[in-house]
Amino acid sequence: MWVAGELAQLFSLDPASVRVRSEHVGGGFGSKGVRPHQVAAVMAATVLHRPVRVVLTRRQMFSLVGYRSPTAQRIRLGADPDGRLRAFDHQAQSLTSTVHEFVESSAVLGRVLYDADAHRTTHRLVRLDVPTPTWMRAPGEAPGSFALESALDELAEKCGLDPIALRARNEPGAGPVSGLPFSSRNVLACFEEGARRFGWADRDPRPGVRREGRWLLGTGTAAATYPSGVGPSTAAVTAEADGTFTVRINAADIGTGARTALTLIAAEALAAEPGRVRVHIGDSDLGPAMFAGGSMGTRSWAWAVTAAAGELRERLALGGGIPPEGITARSDTTEAVGGLAKKERHSFGAQFAEVAVDTTTGEVRVRRMLGIFAAGRIVNPLTARSQFLGGMVWGLSMALHEEAVRDHSSGGLVGADFAGYHFAANADVPLLEADWVEDPDPDDPVGIKGIGEIGVVGGAAAIANAVWHATGVRHRQLPIRPDRVLLAAEGSRSA
Repeated sequence: MWVAGELAQLFSLDPASVRVRSEHVGGGFGSKGVRPHQVAAVMAATVLHRPVRVVLTRRQMFSLVGYRSPTAQRIRLGADPDGRLRAFDHQAQSLTSTVHEFVESSAVLGRVLYDADAHRTTHRLVRLDVPTPTWMRAPGEAPGSFALESALDELAEKCGLDPIALRARNEPGAGPVSGLPFSSRNVLACFEEGARRFGWADRDPRPGVRREGRWLLGTGTAAATYPSGVGPSTAAVTAEADGTFTVRINAADIGTGARTALTLIAAEALAAEPGRVRVHIGDSDLGPAMFAGGSMGTRSWAWAVTAAAGELRERLALGGGIPPEGITARSDTTEAVGGLAKKERHSFGAQFAEVAVDTTTGEVRVRRMLGIFAAGRIVNPLTARSQFLGGMVWGLSMALHEEAVRDHSSGGLVGADFAGYHFAANADVPLLEADWVEDPDPDDPVGIKGIGEIGVVGGAAAIANAVWHATGVRHRQLPIRPDRVLLAAEGSRSA
């Protein structure tokens, strides 16, 4: 409905005449929201009076559908000798275009993760003649966690504390800035379980002491958090005359397993076998519903489906037959979800990484990663684990590979293709494990939070902290390229 409404307004069309279908979309970025290629398609179809298909080249994808803004961040922490934070200051700067304002809110996670006597977070924008950035998996939290969790690790070193102990010492009882209670908060449970499974207790805290030939070894950890929001949605559930059920909701499955999750949720609410439930999604004619984004999709849709299914069960319990057209119950969660603003709602996690650093070439290899998450009730363990692991791969890629280089004279990107833009491939991905602790949201009818983005948060920081543990040198710029590793090591020796 978002895209349909925007296009209708842009072209002065009757919203009822605009239909958007997205039943099967294979990715989340460039295929959500209103971007130039969708506008171009409507313009061309209007002029030609015939169906039009617009296909972007890979090079066009690098600029026309948005990208994550680069950030420059500065963090200042003031703490007692025992590591208790007294002052917290996180300043973030990012770019935007001259035609639209977009903020990469990198400093927001500090308002949630750690207690301190005084908090200050600021965001500043620089307008440039470049395409407009956009939301990209865990916007704000992904780059912000690298800066913040690297700083926390450095503070732990200065205080002579274990990094996990420092985080536990600054665990807030309520929102550090808002003062609101948390709906649930199990980040320390994630660290405890992760430390046990990762073998953290056997770690020598001294940097640069583990070696295998020319490889230096190190381990690192970082916290993860991402908001657990929910948006209003409508749904319809029909009891068919043949004994099956049909669910209709304008959800979108972009490869996340939303259709499967909604099938399981509807079946549970209807006390029916999943095989008797059919789910129709991806059509703006199905009514208004939350878009697929912000880790809010499945949670928002599940709430609406559960409400409609509950009403349908009550009507069926009254007895009587089912007519040929079936019996349909509808829901609208607008009023229900409005009361959730009285608490801080977030998913949490703990990331662990072990790396090997080649002292001759500067190459960094991640040997293993473990992520433990507290992200609400897990409806489908198979697809949930896939989401977590996919996010962790993004974190690895962010830490070691991905870098967009811009031509300062033209504003365009250099190497805007998969040959020049490096990202993690199968050979770069080590032993990855993802799991979770029990953490249902008590105020959600299904207990769901959000899992789509938290897997990427903290991953780059855990790897960077592991590189420090291996080499004794901090890296404040991503990616951690071999040349940067060698230059940093040379600078450390000369200092």
